[in-house]
Amino acid sequence: MSIKVLVFGMTDNPGGMESCVMNYYRNIDWSDVQFDFLCNWENMVYADEVTAKGSKIYTIPQKSKDYKAYKKALDDFFKAHKGEYDVFWYNTCTLTNIDYLVYAKKYGIKKRIIHAHNSGNETSKLRGIFHYLNKTRLSQYATDYWSCSMVASEYFYNENIINSPKHHIINNAIQTKDYAFDEAVRNEIRKEYKLEDKYVIGHVGRFQYQKNHEFLVDVFNEYLKLDNKAVLMLVGQGEGEEAIRQKVADLGMTENVMFMGVRSDVNKLLQAMDIFVLPSHFEGLGMVLIEAQAAGLPCITSKAVVPDVVNITGNVDFVSLDDGAAIWTEAVNNDLKKNIDRTEGAKLLTEAGYDISTETGKFISYLRE
Repeated sequence: MSIKVLVFGMTDNPGGMESCVMNYYRNIDWSDVQFDFLCNWENMVYADEVTAKGSKIYTIPQKSKDYKAYKKALDDFFKAHKGEYDVFWYNTCTLTNIDYLVYAKKYGIKKRIIHAHNSGNETSKLRGIFHYLNKTRLSQYATDYWSCSMVASEYFYNENIINSPKHHIINNAIQTKDYAFDEAVRNEIRKEYKLEDKYVIGHVGRFQYQKNHEFLVDVFNEYLKLDNKAVLMLVGQGEGEEAIRQKVADLGMTENVMFMGVRSDVNKLLQAMDIFVLPSHFEGLGMVLIEAQAAGLPCITSKAVVPDVVNITGNVDFVSLDDGAAIWTEAVNNDLKKNIDRTEGAKLLTEAGYDISTETGKFISYLRE
């Protein structure tokens, strides 16, 4: 019998959490599972795609913008849909707000999954306080505990939860064949953007504190001293973009930095890159590193921040943010000189359990537990 799942956590940005949800959504047999979405963003990413497949999207106000309207809408929604859903799948990067789980329990959704997608998100002291307070009461409202990595689990859950049979690591699986290295695509993209004779340092991520673009620009500024033809390709959008554009201009690097915006062809852009750099302040796993490795790229990311388990291909180097831009630049320079067989990446990811076609079966079994 088909089960009905109410999904929360989608935003207006196609980030790693949203990609994880959609990768499973696209590969589920709808005779097994049906999804609807509860969202507090006016323009939910992938809205056209999910509504075309028959999913419904319900929108309520954001708590931070209108608390009274938010509380009323939350109560009204769960009351109106009482008995409709078998599962509530709550995707989040923080436990700052668990009201959705509270109301899901209040109105009788029996299976209430909390899915952790990050290993830190304390962009303010107050957010950190609420996260840790809610961590102590989470088991009152959730029934199942998922995460993208053990590091994310440790940030979200206590030891009893982690050791329970209701705790599962859900691999941030992708369609590996879509990311597999393709020389023809690489040549096509590099020709389109006039990159044929240039090293391309790549990054995919929302312009916000977590992704640490400011430091990435410092690293690239250092690297340009070694190779003034190099290009930094930045894919994404976000509230911090204008500040980064200004910093790039102030450093005189406008001609060397490509702001690509939000793209639906990230898999193709990865082909054009020569190295992938992710200097995050915190990450649950770093899904973009999975995608970059599938494309056969050498990667550099933050040591003691991004979990070691992300290094599937052996081509991920971890460098401490405390080491500074010069050491990161040295790592970039060294990795660009490595002779890596990029065609091996997708195969290694598939063998490690990161291909969506093999992981979807596990996902469904956990939904049905």
